[in-house]
Amino acid sequence: MRADGKRPVTVAGRAASSTNRRTWSSHAAVCESTAGDGMGVMLGGGLGCYDLDGCLIDGHLTDEARRIIDTITAPILFTEVSVSGRGLHIFTAEPESKAAQGAWGGHYSFGRFIRTTGIRFTG
Repeated sequence: MRADGKRPVTVAGRAASSTNRRTWSSHAAVCESTAGDGMGVMLGGGLGCYDLDGCLIDGHLTDEARRIIDTITAPILFTEVSVSGRGLHIFTAEPESKAAQGAWGGHYSFGRFIRTTGIRFTG
């Protein structure tokens, strides 16, 4: 998906929906489009994400973030720094399940758009 801020947009620049697959596009089409100001992904179909807020201080994980990461049982596919530079997106391979939210952020596996940066976190 293309993104305008944290909102999903189609490759034509119109509003997209995290629950309406007809507004989604292929990765190739997204890469060719210049709509919006970046890219993102729709979760579901086996792709989940732990969206950890405020878990990086000077590029280092907080102890709370380490504890949360240690509880992840699904295979981790990719971890990136979020748009703010202070959080992480941990993308996982998992079945769709109910969302969970807390002061730390959230865990989602369907019906959610995540704005991506592509900035890999390896710490």
